[in-house]
Amino acid sequence: MSSIDFDKEKNTFRDYYDANIGSLETAKNSFVALVESLTKGSISISKIEGRVKNREECIKKFNLKYRNVLEEAFQHYTIKDHISDLIGLRVVCLYEDDVEKLKSKLAEHFLVIDVTDKTSQIEDTEDSFGYKGLHLDLKLNEIRRNLPEYEVCKDLSFEVQIRTIIQDSWSVLDHKIKYKKVIPKQLKRRINTLAALFELADREFKEIRIATDAELEKTHLQAEENTDIGTHIPDSSDLKGNEFNAFSFLKIASHFFYGFEFESYKVDGFTQEIVSLKPLITRGKFNFYIRETITAVKKYKAFFAGSSPAGSMNPYTVIRHCLYLGDKEVFSSMLTASAKKSFEKWLIDNPYYVNYSGEKENKY
Repeated sequence: MSSIDFDKEKNTFRDYYDANIGSLETAKNSFVALVESLTKGSISISKIEGRVKNREECIKKFNLKYRNVLEEAFQHYTIKDHISDLIGLRVVCLYEDDVEKLKSKLAEHFLVIDVTDKTSQIEDTEDSFGYKGLHLDLKLNEIRRNLPEYEVCKDLSFEVQIRTIIQDSWSVLDHKIKYKKVIPKQLKRRINTLAALFELADREFKEIRIATDAELEKTHLQAEENTDIGTHIPDSSDLKGNEFNAFSFLKIASHFFYGFEFESYKVDGFTQEIVSLKPLITRGKFNFYIRETITAVKKYKAFFAGSSPAGSMNPYTVIRHCLYLGDKEVFSSMLTASAKKSFEKWLIDNPYYVNYSGEKENKY
């Protein structure tokens, strides 16, 4: 039975909390797992973490935020009914526009009780420093409430805090700023300047991602236009611009290995390895090396198929052999000693397979 006796309600809440802490922890883990499954592969997430709010922190929050208003109105209350973040999740996105994407995704699968836009609240005040983000109060929708695996949490609400990495970093620093209410004006200006830099970083990371995605999409479209590499092998006329980088690597490699998934982190490292050995290499020259040697390397791979490590060469390994055959002195370290020994023996035994060895052109 609810009341307006704070001491009584504190004890009631403590009893409830202590009796249900195990179920609350289980429910928290279920909510974390569910949000992880809903966002996997569709939204760039840095981390998802959950917690059950400390018992005394819940009482303190109620006392500061709700008690006086309720008691002045002689309205009976139960503390747990006013703690919407008893179970809380924090989802940290990579990019600014992922916040709204995640909000929409969660709204599809949960009942949204309340939305608090911390970003708007901060921007509508003169003292604009403070952490930004989006808070959603959620409950399971009717479909999931009836599933047996959600029995323990079917009647529980929980709060989700959605932030970008930049906003999350700022929130950590923001909590370390002392006496924010009475901080001198000159310090407020400095803090606001710093907050603006964090905002700018958030925006720039998003714009860089958009531009990078556009470059990659252009690369994939160009590769799809030439799926039959038997009839179209790129030459210098296909390659506008001279710079050799990860994007030009992808454009050229995708011609020769159409359909192979070149992971970005591997492409970065592989491209840097090539540039470190030949700093002035151009995209045209890289294309020339591959175009002139890939037939021999593929014959070498096929010759040993199933009977030697050479037979299981992936595209990166094929490219290593192409570069080595293109310039054995410069790209000697692209192959291990044993790989070079095996390749050189095959080249000697099969000279009729090889129509190219060493530098032949310097126009790129």
